[in-house]
Amino acid sequence: MKSPITGKEMKLTKERRSMDFRKETFEILFHFYKCEDSAEQFTTTTLDEVNMNQVYNQYRDKFNIPFPDEIIKIREKYSLSAAKMSEILGFGVNSYRQYEAGEMPSVANAKLIQMVDEPKRFIEMLELCGTLDEKSKNKLIQKAQLLLDEKNRNIFNLNFKEYLLGNHLADIYSGYRNPNFEKFTEMVVYFSDKLSPFKTKMNKLLFYADFLMFKHSCFSISGMRYKAIEMGPVPNNFQSIFEYLDNIDEIDILTTEFPNGYSGEQFKARKDRNFNAGLFSENELKTLEKVATVFNETSTNDIINLSHLEEAWKKNEKEKKVISYEYAFELNLI
Repeated sequence: MKSPITGKEMKLTKERRSMDFRKETFEILFHFYKCEDSAEQFTTTTLDEVNMNQVYNQYRDKFNIPFPDEIIKIREKYSLSAAKMSEILGFGVNSYRQYEAGEMPSVANAKLIQMVDEPKRFIEMLELCGTLDEKSKNKLIQKAQLLLDEKNRNIFNLNFKEYLLGNHLADIYSGYRNPNFEKFTEMVVYFSDKLSPFKTKMNKLLFYADFLMFKHSCFSISGMRYKAIEMGPVPNNFQSIFEYLDNIDEIDILTTEFPNGYSGEQFKARKDRNFNAGLFSENELKTLEKVATVFNETSTNDIINLSHLEEAWKKNEKEKKVISYEYAFELNLI
């Protein structure tokens, strides 16, 4: 960005600052451009969003308030319009729609929204709703009961996926997303199709995709937690996750023998398994594409060495710690 005062290019600067929201104070990594000649500071709409999203994310984390995509997901699983969901919850229609658009709910309203994520609680709210006609109410109760029955039938798979990705709430270590096994699976399918990487490279591609997305939006793609180990950043439980995806035929993992006696596990896309782009936003798809393009010709050894240049790895490798997504703001290679 050029300085409005001198016309010279300004440097993007980041510094720790405190910002207030709803009588709470949060420390963020404030982004701004600085004019060296005048010492004036400037932001753009994009930087304003990055700065404020850091505040909002910490507030949601502190008070366990669902994110807009979670609020939408809860409503859509009952096949409801925003107007009907607001009626059941007892909210004003405009207020509820604003929550889905990003407005911060009150703590009390947030708890109500989270409560109806559970079909049993949703049925209880339906029975308390005095404005719905009996036909509509019974139809929704049947829908909720079907969801509850389906959940009970698939409890093993649900618990196993929670074990693999974790059942933690969204926080700075998940990129302020709840873990999403389906999206993480599609990321693996995408990179398998585009690059056919070996396992070590796959781990780095996933790391860069999630962290690059967070760098620009303050949200990860998958909600995956990453750990710093000797070979660079890796997803938690990556061995078990990849083995599971291979066993259920989401991807193929082939063992390749090398002349030096070593072997490697290479990811291959299945011809009968297409990538589901519909799960991702436009910006998420652009992020996946950028990572695939940047590291298209990068060897496994080279991407290991490149990941070792990242603060995310350098500051966490010694103790093999889970990496805070705040290190996304310091990515060097992409």
